[in-house]
Amino acid sequence: MAILSLALTGWLLAGPGYEPPGRPFIEIAGPSSSIWKFSRAQGSKEGESFASISKTAETMQSDPEFAGLIVRCAPKGKIDVLVALIRPFPPRSRPKVTIASATGGTVTVEASMAAAGAAVLLPDEVSAFAAGKWQTTPSLSVVVKESDSEIKGVVALNGLREAYNSLQASCGQ
Repeated sequence: MAILSLALTGWLLAGPGYEPPGRPFIEIAGPSSSIWKFSRAQGSKEGESFASISKTAETMQSDPEFAGLIVRCAPKGKIDVLVALIRPFPPRSRPKVTIASATGGTVTVEASMAAAGAAVLLPDEVSAFAAGKWQTTPSLSVVVKESDSEIKGVVALNGLREAYNSLQASCGQ
Protein backbone atom coordinates (compact mmCIF):
# COMPACT_ATOMS: atom_id res chain seq x y z
CA MET A 1 0.00 0.00 0.00
CA ALA A 2 2.84 2.42 0.83
CA ILE A 3 4.47 1.90 -2.59
CA LEU A 4 1.14 2.64 -4.27
CA SER A 5 0.81 5.79 -2.19
CA LEU A 6 4.29 7.00 -3.14
CA ALA A 7 3.54 6.31 -6.80
CA LEU A 8 0.28 8.23 -6.49
CA THR A 9 2.05 11.05 -4.66
CA GLY A 10 4.65 11.19 -7.47
CA TRP A 11 1.83 11.46 -9.99
CA LEU A 12 0.18 14.21 -7.93
CA LEU A 13 3.45 16.14 -7.61
CA ALA A 14 3.93 16.03 -11.39
CA GLY A 15 0.65 17.80 -12.06
CA PRO A 16 -1.51 17.86 -15.18
CA GLY A 17 -0.09 16.33 -18.32
CA TYR A 18 1.90 13.67 -16.48
CA GLU A 19 2.36 10.52 -18.49
CA PRO A 20 3.86 7.64 -16.52
CA PRO A 21 7.09 6.40 -18.07
CA GLY A 22 7.49 2.74 -18.96
CA ARG A 23 9.51 2.12 -15.80
CA PRO A 24 8.64 4.72 -13.13
CA PHE A 25 11.07 3.57 -10.45
CA ILE A 26 14.67 2.45 -10.47
CA GLU A 27 16.58 0.93 -7.57
CA ILE A 28 19.18 3.38 -6.27
CA ALA A 29 20.92 1.47 -3.49
CA GLY A 30 21.68 -2.14 -2.56
CA PRO A 31 19.64 -4.51 -0.40
CA SER A 32 15.89 -4.06 -0.02
CA SER A 33 16.18 -2.36 3.38
CA SER A 34 18.22 0.46 1.83
CA ILE A 35 16.32 1.08 -1.41
CA TRP A 36 15.55 4.66 -2.31
CA LYS A 37 13.35 4.86 -5.39
CA PHE A 38 14.30 7.32 -8.10
CA SER A 39 11.62 8.72 -10.38
CA ARG A 40 11.31 11.43 -12.98
CA ALA A 41 7.95 12.94 -13.89
CA GLN A 42 7.06 15.37 -16.63
CA GLY A 43 5.84 18.74 -15.42
CA SER A 44 2.89 20.66 -16.77
CA LYS A 45 5.10 22.92 -18.94
CA GLU A 46 6.92 21.71 -22.05
CA GLY A 47 10.41 20.46 -21.22
CA GLU A 48 9.73 20.61 -17.48
CA SER A 49 10.50 17.49 -15.46
CA PHE A 50 10.95 16.68 -11.82
CA ALA A 51 13.37 14.15 -10.37
CA SER A 52 12.86 12.73 -6.91
CA ILE A 53 13.94 9.99 -4.54
CA SER A 54 11.55 8.40 -2.09
CA LYS A 55 11.71 5.92 0.76
CA THR A 56 8.70 4.11 2.19
CA ALA A 57 7.95 4.09 5.90
CA GLU A 58 8.94 1.34 8.29
CA THR A 59 5.43 -0.12 8.35
CA MET A 60 5.70 -1.85 11.74
CA GLN A 61 6.70 1.46 13.38
CA SER A 62 4.38 3.80 11.48
CA ASP A 63 0.71 4.72 11.34
CA PRO A 64 -1.13 3.30 8.31
CA GLU A 65 -1.64 6.87 6.99
CA PHE A 66 2.13 7.55 6.84
CA ALA A 67 3.66 6.58 3.45
CA GLY A 68 7.25 7.82 3.64
CA LEU A 69 9.70 10.53 2.67
CA ILE A 70 10.28 12.26 -0.68
CA VAL A 71 13.30 14.38 -1.61
CA ARG A 72 12.89 16.17 -4.95
CA CYS A 73 14.57 18.69 -7.21
CA ALA A 74 12.95 22.11 -7.01
CA PRO A 75 13.35 25.21 -9.21
CA LYS A 76 16.53 27.29 -9.03
CA GLY A 77 18.71 24.44 -7.78
CA LYS A 78 16.81 23.91 -4.54
CA ILE A 79 15.98 20.55 -3.02
CA ASP A 80 12.57 20.02 -1.37
CA VAL A 81 11.79 17.48 1.35
CA LEU A 82 8.22 16.18 1.66
CA VAL A 83 6.40 13.75 3.90
CA ALA A 84 4.09 11.50 1.86
CA LEU A 85 0.72 10.65 3.39
CA ILE A 86 -1.96 8.12 2.52
CA ARG A 87 -4.84 10.21 3.94
CA PRO A 88 -4.56 13.79 2.68
CA PHE A 89 -5.02 16.91 4.75
CA PRO A 90 -6.94 19.93 3.41
CA PRO A 91 -4.78 21.71 0.78
CA ARG A 92 -4.56 24.96 2.79
CA SER A 93 -3.42 23.23 5.99
CA ARG A 94 -0.31 24.40 7.81
CA PRO A 95 0.63 21.28 9.82
CA LYS A 96 3.30 21.22 12.52
CA VAL A 97 5.92 18.59 11.75
CA THR A 98 8.31 17.26 14.38
CA ILE A 99 11.31 15.33 13.10
CA ALA A 100 13.54 13.42 15.51
CA SER A 101 16.69 11.70 14.30
CA ALA A 102 17.95 8.44 15.77
CA THR A 103 21.12 10.30 16.79
CA GLY A 104 19.24 12.70 19.04
CA GLY A 105 18.41 15.91 17.16
CA THR A 106 14.80 17.14 17.05
CA VAL A 107 13.24 19.97 15.08
CA THR A 108 9.63 21.21 14.84
CA VAL A 109 8.58 23.25 11.81
CA GLU A 110 5.43 24.65 10.25
CA ALA A 111 4.88 23.07 6.84
CA SER A 112 2.56 23.54 3.87
CA MET A 113 0.67 21.12 1.69
CA ALA A 114 1.54 19.89 -1.79
CA ALA A 115 0.04 17.34 -4.16
CA ALA A 116 -3.59 18.03 -3.25
CA GLY A 117 -2.88 17.47 0.44
CA ALA A 118 -1.19 14.07 0.00
CA ALA A 119 2.29 15.44 0.70
CA VAL A 120 3.55 17.81 3.37
CA LEU A 121 6.16 20.23 2.00
CA LEU A 122 8.75 20.97 4.66
CA PRO A 123 10.44 24.40 4.80
CA ASP A 124 13.83 25.04 3.16
CA GLU A 125 15.72 24.71 6.46
CA VAL A 126 14.90 20.98 6.49
CA SER A 127 16.51 20.49 3.07
CA ALA A 128 19.90 21.25 4.64
CA PHE A 129 19.43 18.24 6.95
CA ALA A 130 18.88 15.92 3.97
CA ALA A 131 22.07 17.27 2.40
CA GLY A 132 24.06 16.78 5.61
CA LYS A 133 23.12 15.37 9.02
CA TRP A 134 20.55 12.85 7.80
CA GLN A 135 23.11 11.12 5.59
CA THR A 136 24.78 9.66 8.69
CA THR A 137 21.59 9.08 10.69
CA PRO A 138 20.05 5.57 10.75
CA SER A 139 16.41 6.72 10.85
CA LEU A 140 13.94 9.55 11.41
CA SER A 141 10.76 9.64 13.47
CA VAL A 142 8.20 12.03 12.01
CA VAL A 143 5.01 13.38 13.60
CA VAL A 144 2.62 15.45 11.47
CA LYS A 145 -0.05 17.35 13.45
CA GLU A 146 -2.93 19.18 11.82
CA SER A 147 -5.89 20.35 13.92
CA ASP A 148 -6.90 17.34 16.01
CA SER A 149 -5.21 14.82 13.69
CA GLU A 150 -1.75 13.31 14.20
CA ILE A 151 0.12 10.95 11.87
CA LYS A 152 3.38 9.29 13.00
CA GLY A 153 5.98 7.42 11.04
CA VAL A 154 9.55 6.15 10.93
CA VAL A 155 11.78 6.16 7.85
CA ALA A 156 15.13 4.34 7.68
CA LEU A 157 17.75 6.56 6.04
CA ASN A 158 20.35 3.99 5.03
CA GLY A 159 21.47 4.60 1.47
CA LEU A 160 20.48 8.29 1.58
CA ARG A 161 23.97 9.63 0.75
CA GLU A 162 24.20 7.69 -2.52
CA ALA A 163 20.58 8.39 -3.48
CA TYR A 164 20.93 12.11 -2.66
CA ASN A 165 24.08 12.40 -4.78
CA SER A 166 22.28 10.69 -7.70
CA LEU A 167 19.34 13.05 -7.28
CA GLN A 168 21.58 16.13 -7.27
CA ALA A 169 23.26 14.94 -10.46
CA SER A 170 19.80 14.61 -12.06
CA CYS A 171 18.49 18.02 -11.03
CA GLY A 172 18.26 20.43 -13.94
CA GLN A 173 18.49 17.70 -16.57
